[in-house]
Amino acid sequence: MNDREDIGVPGGRADVNGARGDGRPWHARDAQAALDELGSGPGGLTAGEATARRARHGPNTLPGPARRLPLARLAAQFHSALIYFLLLAAGAAWFLGHEVDAAVIVAVVLINAVIGFIQEDKAEKALAAIHRLILPGAVVIRDGRRRTVPAADLVPGDLVCLEAGDRVPADVRLVRAKGLLIDESMLTGESVAAEKDTVAVPVPAPLAEWRGMAFSGTLVAAGQGAGVVVETGEATRIGRISRLLGAVEPLTTPLLRQVNAFGRSFAWVALGAAAMVFAFAVLVRGYVWHDALIAVVALAVGAVPEGLPAVITITLAIGVRRMAARQAVIRRLPAVETLGAVSVICSDKTGTLTLNEMTARRIVAAGQTVRVGGMGYAPEGDLSAEDGRKPSAAVLWLVRVGLLCNDAHVRQENGHWRSEGDPMEGALACLAMKAGLDPRDVRACWPRADEIPFDAQYRYMATLHAPAEGDAVVCVKGAPEALLTLCHRQMGAAGGEEPLDVRAWEAEIARAGAAGERVLGFACKTRAAPGALTHGDLAGGLVFLGIVGFMDPPRPEAVEAIGQCRAAGIDVKMITGDHAVTAGAIARQLGMADGDRVLTGADIQDLDDAALADRAADVAVFARADPEHKLRIVRALQARGTVVAMTGDGVNDAPALRQADVGVAMGRKGTEAAKEAAEMVLIDENFASIVAAVREGRTVYDNIRKVIAWTLPTNGGEALTVILAILLGVTMPLSAVQILWINLVTSVTLGLALAFEPREPGVMRRPPRAPGLALLSPFLVWRIVLVSALFAAGAFAVFAYAQARGLDLAASRTLVVNAIVAFEIAYLFNVRYLHRTSFSLRGALGTPAVLIAVALVTLAQLAFTYVPVVQGWFDTRPLAFVDLLAVVACGAVLMGLLELEKWLLRRMRVMPGGQGPAPGGDGTRTRAPHRGESRG
Repeated sequence: MNDREDIGVPGGRADVNGARGDGRPWHARDAQAALDELGSGPGGLTAGEATARRARHGPNTLPGPARRLPLARLAAQFHSALIYFLLLAAGAAWFLGHEVDAAVIVAVVLINAVIGFIQEDKAEKALAAIHRLILPGAVVIRDGRRRTVPAADLVPGDLVCLEAGDRVPADVRLVRAKGLLIDESMLTGESVAAEKDTVAVPVPAPLAEWRGMAFSGTLVAAGQGAGVVVETGEATRIGRISRLLGAVEPLTTPLLRQVNAFGRSFAWVALGAAAMVFAFAVLVRGYVWHDALIAVVALAVGAVPEGLPAVITITLAIGVRRMAARQAVIRRLPAVETLGAVSVICSDKTGTLTLNEMTARRIVAAGQTVRVGGMGYAPEGDLSAEDGRKPSAAVLWLVRVGLLCNDAHVRQENGHWRSEGDPMEGALACLAMKAGLDPRDVRACWPRADEIPFDAQYRYMATLHAPAEGDAVVCVKGAPEALLTLCHRQMGAAGGEEPLDVRAWEAEIARAGAAGERVLGFACKTRAAPGALTHGDLAGGLVFLGIVGFMDPPRPEAVEAIGQCRAAGIDVKMITGDHAVTAGAIARQLGMADGDRVLTGADIQDLDDAALADRAADVAVFARADPEHKLRIVRALQARGTVVAMTGDGVNDAPALRQADVGVAMGRKGTEAAKEAAEMVLIDENFASIVAAVREGRTVYDNIRKVIAWTLPTNGGEALTVILAILLGVTMPLSAVQILWINLVTSVTLGLALAFEPREPGVMRRPPRAPGLALLSPFLVWRIVLVSALFAAGAFAVFAYAQARGLDLAASRTLVVNAIVAFEIAYLFNVRYLHRTSFSLRGALGTPAVLIAVALVTLAQLAFTYVPVVQGWFDTRPLAFVDLLAVVACGAVLMGLLELEKWLLRRMRVMPGGQGPAPGGDGTRTRAPHRGESRG
């Protein structure tokens, strides 16, 4: 049996009864107790026992995601109060023999449904992405022999062998570990591979400190090991995340919630109004019932903003395209709008706020402290001593030892410096290059003769180097506490050796730890003969050289981005699995608010949901957080009414990404599970891109509100015209199908042009909008009333003008339709600038989108008026040139009246959004003071 097969576990076997013995979790039991309880031993399970257990426990797989049938997804597009109301109107029109009206209404409904079906999010793939982390093969010991079996066939009690490069196939209690390092960043957020051994860990310890456990889906970075399978399938840690993810209900965005609520309320109001108008027409005005019913249909199609959902969808799609240019890919359209309402960003630390590249920051050796410049693996930066002198020979010798006792290589690929090997060893190789050393030359001059690989039991690595001339040298690096026990002397400031000052070094180590640095110690000794290197050779004679402090540095652009978030009234919170001290230090470097206040996973565990909601609002850093903790933090923040964006890249982030209002996954380093759970993926993994996305989200929301502010008043004017015609007992100035023509033609041209409006000045100096802000603000209600009244008055005035000129009913209605379109064009130019006058060169020229929209709607109206086929559809007649001039004059009059209203509102200091005091000179609000800032 080879080294991998010889797992070296104690003997013994016990029956398995399905119970969990003393009830302690697996990480808190020693290896022998786990083997005994699971009825396993050095020879593993028998094939028959494995088969029987698989029948009891089921396969080692995770359930796939539930998917809706395409037909069900299509049917869901019709589940809207507005759509039901339109279909009811279409049915009434068809019943009354108005087939053209009914067909046009149904066509509108179908077009909106198809757009929604196409734009609807693809079925969630997060569970499937997690499922793929379980690889198809696993090396186990069964019947005393090594064999490879499908990972799905693993059962509790199986003995699994692990080597570097393997993906752990199930949750395993380790029974042997030799230099075993496992990358658990997907579960814990740790940027450095976890050291593993077989020691039991007390129950209160966080997940990142379960040294005796290996978890399904994690990657073996170095060493060898073996363990007994304790959990499979849904019972694993990944399985728990899968269940959390499946239990999270997708949230509706703030705007969609408002639109849905508005649609339901509007449908009931419109239905009630239609019933009252019908009753009035029949009982008071003496209409024949079917004439009254077709009038009600006209009212319905005039009032219902049937094109609004499509235009909102297209507006969101335009935002998606703009964000893609900023390296932010939107996976779900509504997330664009939600970004504009974000008030809290919960960010993972490693790889998001930091570079995920360990960097040596400080060297302490021979009484000298040296600061190391530069960040990441790029060998850019210098070494500067705090005492103003050049780094001493002792410092440079420590750097050389760190390079020799090292297996990593740093190299440049495609303009980016990368480390191959352990991140901290890569940082040491980079440190040597910053000190002017060439790693290849140094390693060639000091060839390695033997080594002791890193072992978690000893917590150090040692190498023996035999140069061509002179004595051999033993280089050692590892946990400074472990090395101090092996040393009796230290390198002195004068270059010679002196007695070891343990207390001084313990103080330096504590100082580095308080700064959030990870610390390695270094030692060496000379030896006359190369020979073999053993642990006994290190028991005496080592000279302690000093320590190096490492840190995963913050992204430079993240500091500026966080400052912009604070200026925009957005809180930034860090949620990480890293140590509290490290997380707090990074937060301070990033300039995060309340960076000194840290809440750990253990603290979160002790808080109920209400208490966590109170604490979460005031704490900026959450450390040692498990997936359950991240999910609870997001929910706690949402319970306070905040709109939360959550960033992350690991499997452990997936449930919180899905729970958040906007989940943001990293593009390059992010797992597929994180990407599929998120609404947005950052291709460049740049935190600053989130700020750009929020800015674009606010612009999109502004443009959507402009679309709504244009659509509802114009539709209201058409509906009011129908109602007044019935109430006054006069001829209706336009028919139902003509009203529908106006809505269709103008909403996909004029209304859509507002989606391309550029960003207003100061958009990132406003506080986030309240998620409960009413869709119909007081100003918008006023605008609906005013513009509807002006439109209705204009329609009747134009109709009276046409009748006075002797035009027949069809020609008079044709003139009214053209006049209403002219009104809508004039109102479009007015609504583009709610904070300032539209009578300016910029206002007159408009944007390319506005000019194209006006040209298209003009061509459509010419076809509506003069093309014979279209005249047959809509019962229209050609108009004289003087009539067209009258239409243009009507639009100009409306524009003047609305600009006068805008001027009066500015004089009265009334905020157009109805949300606060008047804007500043540039038409923007000043931001609300951030928590902790003085209001002056």
